[in-house]
Amino acid sequence: MSDAKLMLQTFERNAGILRLAPNFVPRGFSSAGKRLRLHPDDYFALGTARGSIKERWFASVIAAMNGPLAPPDEGMSYVDLDGTLGGRFLFKDAVAELGARLIGPELQARYGTWPMYSKFFDYDAPLFLHLHLGDADAARVGLQGKPEAYYFPRQLNSHPGQFPHTFFGFDPDVTREQVKARLAQFETGDNRITELSRAYRIELGTGWFIPPGVVHAPGSYLTYEPQWNSDVSSTLENVVAGEAFPYEFMVKNCPEDKLRDLDYVMGLLDWDKNVDPHFRKHWFRPPVLAGQDETRVEQWIVYATGLFAGKELTVLPGRTAVLRDQAAYGCILTQGHGSFGGYPAETATMLRFGGLSSDEFFVSEAAARTGVTVVNPSRTEPLVLLQHFGPNAGDPQSVPQA
Repeated sequence: MSDAKLMLQTFERNAGILRLAPNFVPRGFSSAGKRLRLHPDDYFALGTARGSIKERWFASVIAAMNGPLAPPDEGMSYVDLDGTLGGRFLFKDAVAELGARLIGPELQARYGTWPMYSKFFDYDAPLFLHLHLGDADAARVGLQGKPEAYYFPRQLNSHPGQFPHTFFGFDPDVTREQVKARLAQFETGDNRITELSRAYRIELGTGWFIPPGVVHAPGSYLTYEPQWNSDVSSTLENVVAGEAFPYEFMVKNCPEDKLRDLDYVMGLLDWDKNVDPHFRKHWFRPPVLAGQDETRVEQWIVYATGLFAGKELTVLPGRTAVLRDQAAYGCILTQGHGSFGGYPAETATMLRFGGLSSDEFFVSEAAARTGVTVVNPSRTEPLVLLQHFGPNAGDPQSVPQA
């Protein structure tokens, strides 16, 4: 059977819902938070030269920018065909083959592919202060800009790591000259650039939206991160938790003739957003109720971004809910077990690298609109899942103010 026929058969047999295989990504820096529910022996499954596994990517059609040792499909999701390790195909290929039948006519016409992905980001130490490039700056190196959002799920945060606070932007009184002076110290000593920033203690069950060009140093809670299809960044902090980072991290997505141009690096900053005196008011995202009845509670947890959205669904113990949405989405279980559409569904407790699971799915637009039946047979425990959408989810476009 041809790959195209196999993809169509899998899609139709499961009423427009695909089960995805776990997709773990190593990073060569920092330390793993070990909350990904991965077997303790598998955090260095790809060898010490690749670093430990610190991320799990969801519904991804793009590869991680992970250096010359990374295989070309690292970071890309696979569809689990039949529950066997031999039966799978790239989610990217399924999107290309099925097109509007899978992601819907609007996304197909606008982007020609699934335009976002999500991840669990799991570091024990805080990450360096960095930014993601906007579209114009990313286009100069043939890439896309990257906005991203954060949500901090309680179910995966039984311990906070070393520093559960995130730095965002710069103090409103900080000047461009002060920031540039810290960048000039990148290769000569600890530039301590977070002295110019502002840290917020992470509140579980809430989130943030981070536009391109805004500096941030994520804290050490596991984070659910819906984001645009890109992996571009510029690192502005050179020493974190005793670990030094090379100058290359600051300029890896800059044109060749700008690698020593600090004014160019400064131009990657969206200065007004970074020094916004009302930063929390504009970019903090408390959950917003989307729907509730005797079977389930739905909350918008990522919204008002213009490009992607996220929801948290809780199906109450012993209940069956029909989940209806207007757009295609990926989802990941964080608590409980039962069934999702026609599939058995169960939150992972310990995964092996390269193995399969029953906790991640992708739902076509047609199936989302028809409704997905979610059954929670437990007498005592809720079934909880997180959904990640593209820009047509129908999420609120304003932020509630306290």
